[in-house]
Amino acid sequence: MSTYTIPQPTSGDITDLIADDHRLLEDLMRDMRDSEADREAARAAFSDLLVAHSEAEEHEVYPHLKSKKVIDGEEQEHGDKEHAATNEALLSLLRVEDSRSQEFEEALEEVAEVLNHHIGEEELSILNPAKEDASQELRESLAEAWTSKRNSLLDSGCGTRESVEKIVKKAYDDGLLPNDEQPEG
Repeated sequence: MSTYTIPQPTSGDITDLIADDHRLLEDLMRDMRDSEADREAARAAFSDLLVAHSEAEEHEVYPHLKSKKVIDGEEQEHGDKEHAATNEALLSLLRVEDSRSQEFEEALEEVAEVLNHHIGEEELSILNPAKEDASQELRESLAEAWTSKRNSLLDSGCGTRESVEKIVKKAYDDGLLPNDEQPEG
């Protein structure tokens, strides 16, 4: 079984680091589509990276960009809702037993659709304004906080099915996902 090594930078420009993760997530999705790849290893790495990336953004980036008036509350809330929707799709992917099945491929395409939409919006409405309106010092400070949180989450194995179930349940409880669609168990 092959494994993936997820880079763990500790500094840089937050806009570049987030974009780098987006490209890595896209690469991992391509690997999960490849019938000759180790889909299980790619799924595990993808899940860990997606959860660590998103949780670190929500705690260490969005609130600070909002407080510095680089983004507004609507953009922050929209980003949080898109993370919740992506995590919900991820949970469906993690629940599929056979990574060689049609069910896996369908669940992966649902993740890809939701995540690709989010990446496009985030790069346009959050990262571009941050490049233009946030100082280099702020972007570097956010990078240190984000990488610290992200790397700690990666080291903890944050992308397990159980972890993602808790994150999705909290998203329902917090109103980030509509409760009428909450799946059972």
